[in-house]
Amino acid sequence: MGFDAAALPTFPWDLLEPLKRQAAEHPGGLIDLSVGAPVDPTPDELREAVAAASDSPGYPPTVGTAELRHAIVHHYAAERGVTGLPADAVLPTIGSKEMVALLPSLLGLGAGDVVVHPVVAYPTYDVGARLAGARPVPADSPAQVPGDLAAKVRLVWLNSPANPDGRVLGVEALGEWVAWAGSVGAVVASDECYAALAWADPWASDGVPSLLDGRVGGGSLAGRLALYSLSKQSNAAGYRAAWVAGDPALIGRLAALRKHMGMMMPGPVQAAMAAALGDAGAVARQRQVYGRRRRILLEALDQAGYVVEGSGAGLYLWFTTPDRQDCWRTVADLASLGILVAPGAFYGQAGRAFVRMALTGSDQAVAEAAARLAGA
Repeated sequence: MGFDAAALPTFPWDLLEPLKRQAAEHPGGLIDLSVGAPVDPTPDELREAVAAASDSPGYPPTVGTAELRHAIVHHYAAERGVTGLPADAVLPTIGSKEMVALLPSLLGLGAGDVVVHPVVAYPTYDVGARLAGARPVPADSPAQVPGDLAAKVRLVWLNSPANPDGRVLGVEALGEWVAWAGSVGAVVASDECYAALAWADPWASDGVPSLLDGRVGGGSLAGRLALYSLSKQSNAAGYRAAWVAGDPALIGRLAALRKHMGMMMPGPVQAAMAAALGDAGAVARQRQVYGRRRRILLEALDQAGYVVEGSGAGLYLWFTTPDRQDCWRTVADLASLGILVAPGAFYGQAGRAFVRMALTGSDQAVAEAAARLAGA
């Protein structure tokens, strides 16, 4: 895997530092709603599981303990409507971002290959393609993939619910991508880490469908991978607790490569993951917390004259001004109130009129942000 790090774009968050310093000069201090980093306590079940498993002198299994793999399979059946998933179809990963960044390389992609990702998208999909030497191409449907590139597509990234705009793909849309990818010989990978945070119907009532759902693609797992993380639903970003699941042949290939690279999840974290997946109550309580914060910020943005679009699921509000001014102006406007948000330009040219606000401030920070917006 040879790549030129200097050819990569500037790390987006470094570009935000001047405005972060400006926001910090507000008399009331900085309210940072730019990054979706959880601030609430990690549930006791996870912490107790780590402590109980802290005597861990041996190497943990790369493919995951039997307990963890069973917990992941049960999670899919109980929470995502995915039944019959075999134990060899799951693999723990050290957070989901490393798999997003490395998957094109692990699949052997390189020069001449194309990676498709959403038009408005988390930037690591693009970066991962570049690291492998492949070409990233934005598209929100198979029809948007340029005809001269279709035969070169080897990986399609989906993100549902999407970061930053909260878009959710239904069974039909997922199936369309699976059928198209199969016709060109591409793998479809779906980043689903916000699936527990659906706010608008039908997703809030019926759940967000997974790429691994039996209604998608005739039920076969071939050529399909789904990524998930406990960072958001279980306040466990510091644990780097995530996994990839799907096509057993692809999972076996990824596991073999990870064994060679020594990329194994620490044993105590595996124990914590299994405990977290058995505690649906903690997830439901955290969802209520985010729902309350979301309502407060939605009302405040509306009163301040901003226009929220999408945002029917996930951990963010995606909004613009009535005249759709450039995102950096909106970021500066909010920084003058001591509120830091992320510019939509981080997520592609199609996001340049928008900004992203995270729901991850504390209750006190969210209330203060709403007050500042109301008094602006």
